[in-house]
Amino acid sequence: MDRVVLMLSVLSLGVSSQPITDGQRLFSIAVSRVQHLHLLAQRLFSDFESSLQTEEQRQLNKIFLQDFCNSDYIISPIDKHETQRSSVLKLLSISYRLVESWEFPSRSLAGGSAPRSQISPKLSELKTGIHLLIRANEDGAELFPDSSALQLAPYGDYYQSPGTDESLRRTYELLACFKKDMHKVETYLTVAKCRLSPEANCTL
Repeated sequence: MDRVVLMLSVLSLGVSSQPITDGQRLFSIAVSRVQHLHLLAQRLFSDFESSLQTEEQRQLNKIFLQDFCNSDYIISPIDKHETQRSSVLKLLSISYRLVESWEFPSRSLAGGSAPRSQISPKLSELKTGIHLLIRANEDGAELFPDSSALQLAPYGDYYQSPGTDESLRRTYELLACFKKDMHKVETYLTVAKCRLSPEANCTL
């Protein structure tokens, strides 16, 4: 019993010496939400690929490698080294823009299974969380993006009525880009959160 009490005392001292701030709590929630979205994006993309024939997969992957996502217009770090050199506010601002760029396209991902119906609400929650994190910083208002300037065009002519082959290509592109962007946001928020812990190793 004495040993248990001693261990609890040590743990309590550790917690009290490193209190969790509101900023850290907000970051933890935001990271948890984007991790959920990234895993969901991976699952949706994997399920879609599994439904395709081998040749269809090969052709779609070849097309996507030559194509690009709408969100590529959002300037972001080109590699992990630039990500690590970027300020917390810059990473938050880019994350906000990436999440907001999916507000309209995500509607076409919402149909069907129950997990798909979670996408738009989860994106909205994540956007609100990142907004709060930006506002919590002293100079956040200067970097907070004007939402009217961030609305990217829909994914080409995705919302027109395509033929079967074109529909497959567009769905593949949409899911692949969603997965790619959620991975980016998860990386940026994880690095930004790590910066709040001076003793942490934030190496990617």
